[in-house]
Amino acid sequence: MLTVDEAFRKFKSRLELNDKEQKNASARQTEVRDYIDTKFKIDRSFLTGSYARWTKTKPLKDVDIFFVLKSSEDHYRSKAPSTVLTDFHDALVEKYGDNARKQNRSINIDFGVTADTDDNTDYRVISVDVVPAFDVGDDFEIPDDELKKWIKTNPQTHAAKATAAHQAYSSEWKGLVRMVKYWNNHPKHGEKPVKPSFLLEVMALQCLHGGWGGSFDREVQGFFATLADRILDEWPDPAGLGPAISNGMDTARRARACDLLRAAERQATLAIAHTRCGRNGEALRAWRDLFGPKFPLS
Repeated sequence: MLTVDEAFRKFKSRLELNDKEQKNASARQTEVRDYIDTKFKIDRSFLTGSYARWTKTKPLKDVDIFFVLKSSEDHYRSKAPSTVLTDFHDALVEKYGDNARKQNRSINIDFGVTADTDDNTDYRVISVDVVPAFDVGDDFEIPDDELKKWIKTNPQTHAAKATAAHQAYSSEWKGLVRMVKYWNNHPKHGEKPVKPSFLLEVMALQCLHGGWGGSFDREVQGFFATLADRILDEWPDPAGLGPAISNGMDTARRARACDLLRAAERQATLAIAHTRCGRNGEALRAWRDLFGPKFPLS
């Protein structure tokens, strides 16, 4: 039987993207990028978001692709954000039909891939998000249909902060973030407790501090506890440009997230108690119940 530490290391490995998944994601995003190039004047496009930062968890979905439009498309910037989103959506519907869905800041393309009961997708990406953008100095502007305006962002700054946090945490930071994001995706919650999931990553920049303590179970327990304590706080954009990342959650959503995070902390405490009393099998099952099918029992 696995020890708890061995199980966590195996769990961490299972959440990392392997070569087959990266190859499929590369093929899908190349397909989308080549198609968008035929519909709009694109200066350049690149992968961004949690996929590019290596904090994306499984099953693999909503891979972000930034499409930086050329200056000849600047007419969009004087119009409502819904205009460029609608035009991108209409173009993608031509190729993907109803699998293209307009969102607040992007167009989601669902490839019709469904995860099985063990969260496996046969190494295939479920969906990508197409994000129109413009250069603004060293930063970018993207449309926000809810705020009815263009907002600034800088994914490179987000990536640099994630890299620095990872290095400061003995290269365990991204693994812990993926684990908690995986918990956040657990179907037993119904709707995700924390939305957007990027908020968990933003909170981790402050909540995972003091350096790696050397024990996954204790780190996870403490992480859940701090997340529960601070989910009601406002969490600004780490790049200092756009609206607060926590703005996507109203008071009721934050209260629900707090309850579920606190329940996760209690479950982690129970699992640690099992280990302390020599009940290794019960500990593994408790962690599996907390996280989901990717957490190994053997």
